[in-house]
Amino acid sequence: MMAQYLALKEQAADCLLFYRMGDFFELFFDDAKIAAQVLDIALTSRGEHGGAPIPMCGVPVHSAEGYLARLIKAGCRVAIAEQVETPEEARKRGGSKALVARDIVRFVTAGTLTEEALLEPRRANVLAAVCDVRGVIGLAACDISTGRMELEECSPDQMGAALARLGASEVVASDSWELAPVDCVARPNRSFSSDEGETRLKALHGVSTLDGFGQFTRAMLAAAGGLITYLDHVGRGALPLLLPPVAREAGTHMAMDEATRASLEILVSSTGTRRGSLVEAIDRCVTGAGARLLAEDLSAPLTDARAINRRLELVSWLHDDPLLRGDIRGVLRALPDVGRALGRVVAGRGSPRDLGQLRDGLSEARRLHDMLRARRDLPEPMVALLPTLSGHGALTDLYARALVPAPPTERSQGGYIAEGYDAGLDELRRVSGNARRAIAALEAKYRDETGIAALKIRHNGVLGYFIEVPAKHGDRLMHPDSGFTHRQTMAGAVRFNALALHEEASRIAESGGHALAAEEAHFEDLVGHAVRAKEAIAATAGAIARIDVAAGQAERAAEGNWALPRVVDEPCLQITGGRHPVVEAALAAKGERFVANDCALGQQDRLWLVGGPNMGGKSTFLRQNALIVLLAQAGGFVPAQAATVGLVDRLFSRVGAADNLARGRSTFMVEMVETAAILSQATDRSFVILDEVGRGTSTYDGLALAWAVAEAVHSINQCRCLFATHYHELARLAETCDALSLHHVRAREWKGDLVLLHELAEGPADKSYGLAVARLAGVPAPVIKRAKSVLEKLEKGRAATGGLAAGLDDLPLFAAAIEAAEEKVDALRERLNGLDIDALSPREALDMLYQLKAQANG
Repeated sequence: MMAQYLALKEQAADCLLFYRMGDFFELFFDDAKIAAQVLDIALTSRGEHGGAPIPMCGVPVHSAEGYLARLIKAGCRVAIAEQVETPEEARKRGGSKALVARDIVRFVTAGTLTEEALLEPRRANVLAAVCDVRGVIGLAACDISTGRMELEECSPDQMGAALARLGASEVVASDSWELAPVDCVARPNRSFSSDEGETRLKALHGVSTLDGFGQFTRAMLAAAGGLITYLDHVGRGALPLLLPPVAREAGTHMAMDEATRASLEILVSSTGTRRGSLVEAIDRCVTGAGARLLAEDLSAPLTDARAINRRLELVSWLHDDPLLRGDIRGVLRALPDVGRALGRVVAGRGSPRDLGQLRDGLSEARRLHDMLRARRDLPEPMVALLPTLSGHGALTDLYARALVPAPPTERSQGGYIAEGYDAGLDELRRVSGNARRAIAALEAKYRDETGIAALKIRHNGVLGYFIEVPAKHGDRLMHPDSGFTHRQTMAGAVRFNALALHEEASRIAESGGHALAAEEAHFEDLVGHAVRAKEAIAATAGAIARIDVAAGQAERAAEGNWALPRVVDEPCLQITGGRHPVVEAALAAKGERFVANDCALGQQDRLWLVGGPNMGGKSTFLRQNALIVLLAQAGGFVPAQAATVGLVDRLFSRVGAADNLARGRSTFMVEMVETAAILSQATDRSFVILDEVGRGTSTYDGLALAWAVAEAVHSINQCRCLFATHYHELARLAETCDALSLHHVRAREWKGDLVLLHELAEGPADKSYGLAVARLAGVPAPVIKRAKSVLEKLEKGRAATGGLAAGLDDLPLFAAAIEAAEEKVDALRERLNGLDIDALSPREALDMLYQLKAQANG
């Protein structure tokens, strides 16, 4: 047995091997140690290997899913080794001592889950493959629980943002790629072939060309090849549901890097959970599919005004009709997860319950279709969705006839095919039922004949049906002429067989076995019907999700008195009474009111410099405007009285940072990396929020960096920007930057206490109130007093010297400084380009180096 285990473990490689032994999955050696620790189960030993006991642990087969979920969550990958023949087949093959053959039937990994118990209902489970094809990054992503597959390409510097948007549970990349993402699953480089990807996609969807699905580049196809090859590997030749691929075009969605997503807490909060995130504050969907689609919308807001307005039109229509919205949400609330049920069925992991979910879900979709079709005021987006909600009448009728009203999750015991669907199956069940009644009659007969009232007919998996009497009555049935045959003696009972019982048991076994075989054949036929209609069923599931998202967005808007945004194709941002959805919800839970603020950015006033004390609301103001832009372009209402949003191509947020110890980066280093990304990537159509740039270093360094960054954003990037700072000296930028205006969050000191008003006002901040904030935070009074005396001395010194910003008036504008530096570098370059290095003697070369150094030093 151990030789068989070790051979399978070699195939499993770095996966934990679940080795099937009877009713348990056993783990050995290091696998057992890891699993025992993660699952908190007993670690035992079995036999010896190499002179040492073999560590061992196990989990019951019937509850394996729960243990698998914990292992996958802990970052493990698992290989499932099942028995692939029966003990009888093993004995026929190799004699009485032959070992039952086992093989790995499936690999269970984070990105390849389909089981309902292993998936989060409201979160997509994405598997991604990424590769480099001649300097272009190809990405393929799919959620195999629903079959959705997308292909895209991007430049190397955008790979991180693309992967952050996908939020993949598992990423696959070439084992020879030096720049592969961290923690990816390494696969052979030959898997990432564009020819292989194209061939596999054609074969998978039965087409001779992919043109009908879209235009796919070589990088996209190479990534698709890697993805499908990996799915083929983990499924051991059985591919899951994969719908025709969709090409994601560059520039159709708002770009956000990983730092921005983390800063804005779009899908997860700073705690790493959904609680406190934007999606939690927004989500009013009543189906898991709708919640997953909403998360996708928020992760990838649109940049096409027409597409955005189509979504807004549907949300607005449902917002304006609360009675209809309530009826629609009532129907949706009762719907099963059609998309994931289909995914399990097509992947070969479906159950009768999944077929029942398809029946019920598609029937309810038709009901929704009929309810909406009767309306005369349907908006165009709903008209487009209506046809996909129907067209499954033949399939639902078949399933209604074939399946019992509540099919079971297991099909091994049968009982899920409805009576009347198959006359032959009904007859087998009748025979089996009659035989069971005959056994009950036999039990009564044997009691009368023997006079043993405690006699019972029992059944188990080893002996089948048998007669059992208490041990004290056993001798009465041992006589050769008693008609009973001794089978087994127990501590307190004796077991027997009888000819009549054997005959009835044979009838039960035969009819029961035939009934199970008949049900299994019907199940496979019913699955085949679903597989043939998979694309139409998936389209229905997608339409249900889109309607749920629209109804949920409308419900959230009505609940919070949110406004329908106006999306325009010009660089502006006009928000009246804007609020932060997450903070407002948190304050409402405590019975407190959120203070709304306006924001007005335009071509002539595109950079706001916002000052004021800590805790005054600067960061909240910055984030709420970024979130309003995101929500508008995702196609939903926004938390404001009114909003006009000019389309944003890239959204950047540098608000707050933390040490990244894993990468050896300090807070200041993280801040500078993120700021560098903004300055190099932001365009005049981008929206940037910057908070306290330069705070992680010395005062002079910080002020210099903040000054230069503000100038660059204003004069080079020319994007819309909210820039929060404590450096009062930056207010002098308003004198040279014509599109910059000064604002501050209001605060007042009243009887020695600081009152934070959380209101935004025009003009520079008059002071920082740092000591007052420290007092609010509970810093001891002696420390506050000492800090006040130090501050007074520093301020006197600043007044005497002209302050930190003394002399900055003499600096040229940012662009002029750049030009001056470039002119010096160009002069050196021209002189170097004119040198004939091969003609220089060593002495001449040394002299030339001295001259160049002197020129460089000015």
